[in-house]
Amino acid sequence: MAAAAAAAAAAVGGSQSPQPEVPAPGLALDKAATAAHLKAALSRPDNRAGAEELQALLERVLSAERPLAAAADGEEAAAASGGGGPGAAEEEALEWCKCLLAGGGGYDEFCAAVRAYDPAALCGLVWTANFVAYRCRTCGISPCMSLCAECFHQGDHTGHDFNMFRSQAGGACDCGDSNVMRESGFCKRHQIKSSSNIPCVPKDLLMMSEFVLPRFIFCLIQYLREGYNEPAADVPSEKDLNKVLQLLEPQISFLEDLTKMGGAMRSVLTQVLTNQQNYKDLTSGLGENACAKKSHEKYLIALKSSGLTYPEDKLVYGIQESSAGTSTLAVQGFAGATGTLGQLDSSDEEDQDGSQGLGKRKRVKLSSNTKDQSIMDVLKHKSFLEELLFWTIKYEFPQKMVTFLLNMLPDQEYKVAFTKTFVQHYAFIMKTLKKSHESDTMSNRIVHISVQLFSNEELARQVTEECQLLDIMVTVLLYMMESCLIKSELQDEENSLHVVVNCGEALLKNNTYWPLVSDFINILSHQSVAKRFLEDHGLLVTWMNFVSFFQGMNLNKRELNEHVEFESQTYYAAFAAELEACAQPMWGLLSHCKVRETQEYTRNVVRYCLEALQDWFDAINFVDEPAPNQVTFHLPLHRYYAMFLSKAVKCQELDLDSVLPDQEMLMKLMIHPLQIQASLAEIHSNMWVRNGLQIKGQAMTYVQSHFCNSMIDPDIYLLQVCASRLDPDYFISSVFERFKVVDLLTMASQHQNTVLDAEHERSMLEGALTFLVILLSLRLHLGMSDDEILRAEMVAQLCMNDRTHSSLLDLIPENPNPKSGIIPGSYSFESVLSAVADFKAPVFEPGGSMQQGMYTPKAEVWDHEFDPVMVILRTVYRRDVQSAMDRYTAFLKQSGKFPGNPWPPYKKRTPLHPSYKGLMRLLHCKTLHIVLFTLLYKILMDHQNLSEHVLCMVLYLIELGLENSDEEESDEEASVCGPERCHDSWFPGSNLVSNMRHFINYVRVRVPETAPEVKKDSPASTSSDSLGSLQNSGTAQVFSLVAERRKKFQEIINRSSSEANQVVRPKTSNKWSAPGSAPQLTTAILEIKESILSLLIKLHHKLSGKQNSYYPPWLDDIEILIQPEIPKYSHGDGITAVERILLKAALQSKMNKRIIEEICRKVTPPVPPKKVTAAEKKTLDKEERRQKARERQQKLLAEFASRQKSFMETAMDVDSPESDIPMEITTAEPQVSEAIYDCVICGQSGPSSEDRPTGLVVLLQASSVLGQCRDNIEPKKLPITEEEQIYPWDTCAAVHDVRLSLLQRYFKDSSCLLAVSIGWEGGVYVQTCGHTLHIDCHKSYMESLRNDQVLQGFSVDKGEFTCPLCRQFANSVLPCYPGSNVENNPWQRPSSKSIQDLIKEVEELQGRPGAFPVSISSETNLSKEMESVMKDIKNTTQKKYRDYSKTPGSPDNDFLFMYSVARTNLELELIHRGGNLCSGGASTAGKRSCLNQLFHVLALHMRLYSIDSEYNPWRKLTQLVEEMNSQLGNEEQQPEVPVLYHDVTSLLLIQILMMPQPLRKDHFTCIVKVLFTLLYTQALVAVSVKCNEEDRSAWKHTGALKKNICDAEKSYEVLLSFVISELSKGKLYHEEGTQECAMVSPVAWSSESMEKYLQDFCLPFLRITSLLQHHLFGEDLPSCQEEEEFSVLSSCLGLLPTFYQTEHPFISASCLDWPVPAFDIISQWCFEINSFTERHAEQGKALLIQESRWKLPHLLQLPENYNTIFQYYHRKTCSVCTKVPKDPAVCLVCGTFVCLKGLCCKQQSYCECVLHSQNCGAGTGIFLLINASVIIIIRGHRFCLWGSVYLDAHGEEDRDLRRGKPLYICKERYKVLEQQWISHTFDHINKRWGPHYNGL
Repeated sequence: MAAAAAAAAAAVGGSQSPQPEVPAPGLALDKAATAAHLKAALSRPDNRAGAEELQALLERVLSAERPLAAAADGEEAAAASGGGGPGAAEEEALEWCKCLLAGGGGYDEFCAAVRAYDPAALCGLVWTANFVAYRCRTCGISPCMSLCAECFHQGDHTGHDFNMFRSQAGGACDCGDSNVMRESGFCKRHQIKSSSNIPCVPKDLLMMSEFVLPRFIFCLIQYLREGYNEPAADVPSEKDLNKVLQLLEPQISFLEDLTKMGGAMRSVLTQVLTNQQNYKDLTSGLGENACAKKSHEKYLIALKSSGLTYPEDKLVYGIQESSAGTSTLAVQGFAGATGTLGQLDSSDEEDQDGSQGLGKRKRVKLSSNTKDQSIMDVLKHKSFLEELLFWTIKYEFPQKMVTFLLNMLPDQEYKVAFTKTFVQHYAFIMKTLKKSHESDTMSNRIVHISVQLFSNEELARQVTEECQLLDIMVTVLLYMMESCLIKSELQDEENSLHVVVNCGEALLKNNTYWPLVSDFINILSHQSVAKRFLEDHGLLVTWMNFVSFFQGMNLNKRELNEHVEFESQTYYAAFAAELEACAQPMWGLLSHCKVRETQEYTRNVVRYCLEALQDWFDAINFVDEPAPNQVTFHLPLHRYYAMFLSKAVKCQELDLDSVLPDQEMLMKLMIHPLQIQASLAEIHSNMWVRNGLQIKGQAMTYVQSHFCNSMIDPDIYLLQVCASRLDPDYFISSVFERFKVVDLLTMASQHQNTVLDAEHERSMLEGALTFLVILLSLRLHLGMSDDEILRAEMVAQLCMNDRTHSSLLDLIPENPNPKSGIIPGSYSFESVLSAVADFKAPVFEPGGSMQQGMYTPKAEVWDHEFDPVMVILRTVYRRDVQSAMDRYTAFLKQSGKFPGNPWPPYKKRTPLHPSYKGLMRLLHCKTLHIVLFTLLYKILMDHQNLSEHVLCMVLYLIELGLENSDEEESDEEASVCGPERCHDSWFPGSNLVSNMRHFINYVRVRVPETAPEVKKDSPASTSSDSLGSLQNSGTAQVFSLVAERRKKFQEIINRSSSEANQVVRPKTSNKWSAPGSAPQLTTAILEIKESILSLLIKLHHKLSGKQNSYYPPWLDDIEILIQPEIPKYSHGDGITAVERILLKAALQSKMNKRIIEEICRKVTPPVPPKKVTAAEKKTLDKEERRQKARERQQKLLAEFASRQKSFMETAMDVDSPESDIPMEITTAEPQVSEAIYDCVICGQSGPSSEDRPTGLVVLLQASSVLGQCRDNIEPKKLPITEEEQIYPWDTCAAVHDVRLSLLQRYFKDSSCLLAVSIGWEGGVYVQTCGHTLHIDCHKSYMESLRNDQVLQGFSVDKGEFTCPLCRQFANSVLPCYPGSNVENNPWQRPSSKSIQDLIKEVEELQGRPGAFPVSISSETNLSKEMESVMKDIKNTTQKKYRDYSKTPGSPDNDFLFMYSVARTNLELELIHRGGNLCSGGASTAGKRSCLNQLFHVLALHMRLYSIDSEYNPWRKLTQLVEEMNSQLGNEEQQPEVPVLYHDVTSLLLIQILMMPQPLRKDHFTCIVKVLFTLLYTQALVAVSVKCNEEDRSAWKHTGALKKNICDAEKSYEVLLSFVISELSKGKLYHEEGTQECAMVSPVAWSSESMEKYLQDFCLPFLRITSLLQHHLFGEDLPSCQEEEEFSVLSSCLGLLPTFYQTEHPFISASCLDWPVPAFDIISQWCFEINSFTERHAEQGKALLIQESRWKLPHLLQLPENYNTIFQYYHRKTCSVCTKVPKDPAVCLVCGTFVCLKGLCCKQQSYCECVLHSQNCGAGTGIFLLINASVIIIIRGHRFCLWGSVYLDAHGEEDRDLRRGKPLYICKERYKVLEQQWISHTFDHINKRWGPHYNGL
């Protein structure tokens, strides 16, 4: 062994010595033999010799690679690497290991053998980020439970609450682990505890492994040690680390494979990894091996920095010095201030006393235990596992290592050992994380591991007890945060001793702390762990210390002058930190304090929380006034305190007072939450606008659904608690002072507000009142049960807007432990939802926006439960409150409950929990009554700055007070009222009921000298008041809100009545007044003589606009008082509210009832002081002016509406392709023969002329929809297994392609190109919106678009634009041909010429080339335009869809292309009509059809190519050729296509487009008649080929018998028999091979079936022809039943003789009108076929059978459940690049699987989807994105997201599968998609298009 080691050392030295090979050259040759030999040696009882031999071998094999690794690493031994690349030796070593493990056998067999012994009770599959897994909440015990797809689908989870999710950090499958999930959810494989029936592992199987693996792992560790260089400047060079890892890839993979061999191998590995002896032997036995020594030194250096405390850290813990055994280990948090404030630019001012304070405050007590030392200390390793984990951390968690460590977890023994090791390294992990550059990836990997360990309660408990897990976590958290503390500027900037986290630091900004917090929350979810935490006082103290770091962070200071330059976005970090680091652990702890037995825990938390708060108040030097213009939204200590209080009262039956502090502390506690409420109002009043948008963002986040129950709810609750225990007058005056509206509360009509601008007063007053209303009405923590809360939350959200199910789930605050994903009460959620809301299924307007399934409140919810208070509390945007009120108003109008403008309804509250009864005292305190009185008076007197909203809330508060008054007062006591009794205050007592009737006569006010009150002579006549100073009779006392509050504060603090009278007035007055700025205040005395009751009655008059409108109802009906029916819930407006209040007041006291009656008896109108008349006049003027303005507005609106209506009549509705709005073209009067067009740009109308042509706005697009028709009705299904594939053989496009190439093989090219149509794929479809414009106007319009920079989604360079009138997308202009209107065509008169004459005329007209009214030679504007539009049409489609001729660029090509364009448009219109013309009518599409114009353009160009008269098919159809044989003469030339092989519809278009335009009707009919004879003959031939031999002879026979009857040419039997006999002469029928039998129909042909076949064969032609006739001559299409479609169309086309009787059954043959004797022409046609079939009988036959009955095109049929698509496609490999695409997509037209955006499949800069859209849809592609469930449309160079056709059970899309709920097909949506595809309306209906730059 020593020799080998020496050799290795020598090798390092650099001499590449051959030594290592010497000892056993034989071994190297045959590894297997060696292995077998060693195995045998080792299995002997005395195996020492074998063991030594093996050791020597391993030493040699595993060291041979050392120098190479070093070389690869770069610096150490660059020279040393002589032989082979770095990889060779490693591979060799791995081969050796495999051989040795297998002990001579084959490695694969060995693997299989080991697997057989796998007791697979757990799945344990480990996955990395982006893996798709499942979580079932029904089966999960731990919220983090997850399953791999396989286990999930093998288990039974029907009806469970599960979802699919994309793993973010990676995870492992928990199937089979009963600690994490219920056994019922296990899958079939892991249900059986299979350990019993698995045999014991034979000893010798794994024996070699036990010897080999320790060496192998040690070798790996050596590598890791060696590869690591301690970074110089704290920056590990990531390149180096990654290089080492790449080298080690094979080794780690090898280990990973071992773990996958199952339980047997894992237990061996566990032994190896945890065995301390092995580790000791191998790591200490380094001997003289220099290389090993060096790596060991590196290891020691790396270890040094592993403790939490090492010199370069600024915070030095006092822990090293203190002896280990002391009772309480006080870890001094900061060793002296300078140490800490090193970060804070510590300056010399920090004298002794400051540092002491800091030290004292920041003392972190850890529980007394020597072990704590270990948290701080350098690590010591005792086993391979520990060192492996150490290096894993050092190398920042490489994925492979993580996977290896996790793969081992199913082994129980390993799991425990690994968890302990992980905890031991915890501090080190977090330290590394903090420094890491890739902290995101690293965080994910850490959580990937920790979530597997800490989700298991048993394990977590064990580690907490044995390894101090909680102490470690809390300490590490503290340590982490302490690195980014700054001095708090809250309150007292100079002397503050408080430190807070700095939210701008990377640690917070990037959320680096989340793995730690996430682990902490995870372990606190276990009851046993949480209990330990709550019992451990030391931990609680430390924790509160930690929380106080966040108290007051992210302080906002109001900008008063300049707008801030830079808006900081730190508030995101602040809110996230408070939610994650403070609130979530708090909710975790609260969840364990649910029962009475846990009272002790609450007491602990509350106690330490109050201590921390007290410390905080001391640290910021807080006395009683908060500093102005500052606010922080972060008070986690307050919120901890509040939430534990709430829990204590609600669940643990604790007495509230026992956990409340003294009054002084309560007063302090209330200040900051109240400050936040006031600041919210200020922010909404735009007082903080100079702080930028971010401050609004904070105000919104504070109330937003994810934060509200950790922020605003506890704050309000805390204020409610304070209010219920403090003096009510003090509390109320504090509120108004905080809201800065004290000065406004005066009876004077003018006042000065020293702290608030006038424009903010009103909204601040509303804010203050709203806050009081919420404070007094909200019962969230004051007695509502969980279900009631859920219901209230849900109602509030639904009232604002209809909501989808997922947005409701999101908006309703849960106990935010989002890690749990469990909503506490997800079961009750559904039941509450169904109780309060109705489901509105998704609606589809074709072309409308895609709606989702929504929930909308039931009527009874609006009627009884709508709660404006809850709505206001929960709205993030103020507009939502308005929205809720509007919806409420609409409901009341609709249900007829209330016609006018209702006020927010008054709702009776749930009763208060007894502990909080004190809250209602607020309603019965004089201060509030004075405020209410003042406001009522001001409203009545129309002072400025008051709104209906203020009145509404004043009345609300009065009503609340009446509802909650306790004592029914006796009448005698109250009779002695009057000014004498009240010396110091306005009201005699504090009960609202009695104060309501108390009259106030005089009030002394302070007013500015300029006020109207001062100028009056007699002071008594004026009226007004002031809370600045309010007075009753002439005594000189002044009542001031501020003074009142100071006085109470003093009282509370001094607790002595003697001092209570010394009012601290002077202090306040100068606090707020800005000296010199305002006019002098002077005192005036006002006469009021009103009580609250009298003010209410006058208000009633004022609101109703009538004098004496209030009449006490009980005077008529005394019943009202005896049995008052006061509903819990009342609708109505201000008048009804006043009536309700007066009724309640009368009910509560007889005295009030008397006084109300008295006031009403006086009936004198209220006499306001003189000055009001001016104001009244003003209001009257105002009314009048408003009335006039209203009338003016009505008039304008009416005019506008009529304009709009007329526009809407001319413009069509873009959204629906079938709208019936007539197009301008057809609007000409009958007597005018020229069509008149309106130009939508210049607005002039006139005919289209040659020099100034008009054109139609059109969109040209290439389309392959026609090519997708198939001949079977069932649409194809999307393949969802490997077996299902779609082959495009049976599509229309494929069949036509085959036909054309077959013809081109045997016949003359130019003739072939006339025999078919193209354009089934890539045909050009032309559509128009029906608007016209002058072509020159259009050009200037395009110019202006070109110069316009703001372009939306279309490219002007490609000629794209939107119609100037209706904004429909377009890309060309189709010139209108000058001349007659379609309707009154002079050519339409039927003529009496015989068919023979007409045939001659047609032929002559076709031969005359320039017979066009416009001669082409003269270049007019019109002809230029026609040429340019023809160019556009050609460029619309790709070249491959235009060129079919064998000689490129031949004119025949253009010819074919042009008439095919006409064909494409006719066929598509037929499809839009549903494939037949039964519906008839003037076509809806026809109104906007441009076929007429298109025909002119095409005809003009077709006539440029005149056909040689010999080749003109017209001759062959209408004349007999004399000598037939002449054709056969020239054999070498390819023959022409026989007439019977021609496509008749194509012939029709050729004939018509060759005629001069406009065409005469009788010529048209003539052409149709002639072509029908050919078509009919083709039908007969096709039948004859389909029949079998017997049928044929039978038909031949029957027909021959009838040949001599008079009408023989019109009888199909005769004609058929003739055709059969003619074709029998050739070889057509001879080749009856077996393969033909397939085509033969087994049914014998009856005459009915024969007739049906012939009609079906001819129908497509008749349909196209009828459509053409309709467009050319403007005739309506008759509607009919499907059975009679043939007869109706043929008579409409003039094929049926007029004298034809309809009695006997209709026979298609009766439409025939032979131009020449039938039998002659037929035999001539058949002769051509025979001469062809002489040579090619097979093909001859194939060409005759044309499939003419195509079904409508459909998209692929999709499966019901989305999961079936997802599971098949998301792991499917792409056929092109054979990788699994990152973004897989599938084409819904043909089922092709493509990589979206994949660079792997890019060809010539086109990505695969774009390429496919061109090949499959000629530029239109419809793709389903597998990972997003969304459909994307590609149209040319643009794309848009269309939406999803899969919705969940609640009718919602789940884009990107974020929620992962099961999705089901929505057939309506899919129909809409298919409809848009077929009708080519994607461009018009979808609005959001963007360019894709070929990158999809």
